[in-house]
Amino acid sequence: MKRQYHLDWIRVLATLAVFIYHCFMFFNPWPWHVKNNETDPTYITAVSLFMSSWLMPIFFTVSGMSSYYALQKRSVHEYVKERLARLGVPLLFGVMILSPPQVYMERVSHGQFSGSFFSWFPQYFDGVYLDIGGTGNFAFVGLHLWYLLILMIFSIFTVPLLLKKKPSIMKELKSYQLYLMTIPLMIVSTFVDVVRLGGWDITFYLVLFLFGYFILTKESFKKVIEKLLPINLVISVCTTIFFVYGFFSDMPSTGFIATMVFASIKSLNCWMWILVIFAVAKRHLSFSNKWLTYSSQASMPFYVLHQPVIVTLGFFIANKAWSIPVKLIFLMVVAFFIIMFIYHIIISKVSILRILFGIKGDNKPKSSPDVKIVGS
Repeated sequence: MKRQYHLDWIRVLATLAVFIYHCFMFFNPWPWHVKNNETDPTYITAVSLFMSSWLMPIFFTVSGMSSYYALQKRSVHEYVKERLARLGVPLLFGVMILSPPQVYMERVSHGQFSGSFFSWFPQYFDGVYLDIGGTGNFAFVGLHLWYLLILMIFSIFTVPLLLKKKPSIMKELKSYQLYLMTIPLMIVSTFVDVVRLGGWDITFYLVLFLFGYFILTKESFKKVIEKLLPINLVISVCTTIFFVYGFFSDMPSTGFIATMVFASIKSLNCWMWILVIFAVAKRHLSFSNKWLTYSSQASMPFYVLHQPVIVTLGFFIANKAWSIPVKLIFLMVVAFFIIMFIYHIIISKVSILRILFGIKGDNKPKSSPDVKIVGS
């Protein structure tokens, strides 16, 4: 199969976007593990809203595509084994090693505990951590690593469906079919409430995962999205304005009809941005270079490490008398270099750490690696 370099670029850039988003979480007024002593309810919040619409959905969409390519080259046993290793191991590592310090800092910053980390640590196993500021401490999903858990569940439990229903439906994808695909997303977003993570219900992510597997891997999909790029970009911008305005005007709380309209526009906005991102990446990022080779391997450890580093830095600068712009620049720059230093100097050179952070123990570069997403 021809290498899909644009998917690698999407994965890398989306991982960087998650890093930026979590830096913003330190400053916007939404609940988070640690918060700055001053928040910004306008500009940073608006950018956070924009990013939250498509950021985690793009990961699950690419994950579905990755599963398709993986199952063309691997047996079911190999596929499941790889998912357990690449997702389960860093998830377990995050739950047991990376999450306790974050929960501790949350408890201290929220006034729920005072004392050293070591005096608090035995309490980590008291109750299940379910929400920010709650009483349970055991973060069984690894906090930000919930993505790995949900993706692992999707990847394993959808195998019978993926093998039974080969991606032959809609062989020649039509333009109108792309817009019809928004309907199940709207229905799920409006009426389904199982577990919400990252701004969406997990069933919303499941629909996108299946879209990625069955539809977005088709050659006709690539042709259609490039043709529709100008229209989709206009729709994306317009729905973003509506979505952000609706949020700030508290539209979802004004009645059931308003809630349905808001959820539908948000779903349309998400799907349009996904199509725009894929079209732009296919047109401009279908190439490889040394930066892509390096960052593709670094993206999984970067994803696993980024939030613990951001939370730790935020914990120590939260009450500094610095302006928000100064703190934001400091947080982004220092956190980025700390993460990359840890990866480049330590993780990439130690086989056991490479495995714990979701990459193969052998650090010899390969000329044509499989199509991957974070944790795939």
